[in-house]
Amino acid sequence: MTQYKKYVFLVEDDEGLRLDLEATLGFMGYVVHSYANPESFLNEFKPLAPAVLVTDMRMPQKSGVELQADILSRGHKIPMIFISGESSDEQIIRAFKNGAVDFLLKPFSRELFLAAVAKAIELDAIEMQEIIRKNQLAEALKTLSPRERQVFELLAKGYGNKELVETLGIALSTAKEYKSEVMYKLRLRSLSELISLNTALNAN
Repeated sequence: MTQYKKYVFLVEDDEGLRLDLEATLGFMGYVVHSYANPESFLNEFKPLAPAVLVTDMRMPQKSGVELQADILSRGHKIPMIFISGESSDEQIIRAFKNGAVDFLLKPFSRELFLAAVAKAIELDAIEMQEIIRKNQLAEALKTLSPRERQVFELLAKGYGNKELVETLGIALSTAKEYKSEVMYKLRLRSLSELISLNTALNAN
């Protein structure tokens, strides 16, 4: 199984808690980037994956949801876990509506914290692999001839051999040959996989 670094960005103004969480995460093998305030994080942040951002909700200069809004406004997408001793219902709802993975109320156990981090990292890893696969498909599509690309688009609509023959006005053997070549070049094993990947590729 491929091993890759797993990153945790930690924003917490409580130095004692920050150092404790940093040590816990480091012991578990995570690469930790910790910050005492949102401004330091925003100034230094460079997207890495798979990663999770763990942030306190209530901080002097900027709240966790305000930090979340700043990240989204910059076009970054990263799973977020909020930790807080006290938060309003409005903050919690807003955090989840904007894609928060979890919300932990202080005091929380290390087991609960690590489980939330592992879950968020796994979600980002899946997203990372999907992006890689979509990029690979996009590049592979460039290798198709104009006719093969036409066949691909028809296959993506669910067309079978008979419909390819009728639509393109070609022999059945030719339709099968084109279909086989498209599947080979795109490294696909089934029509359902082709349809699924095409849908993902065209998703917003």
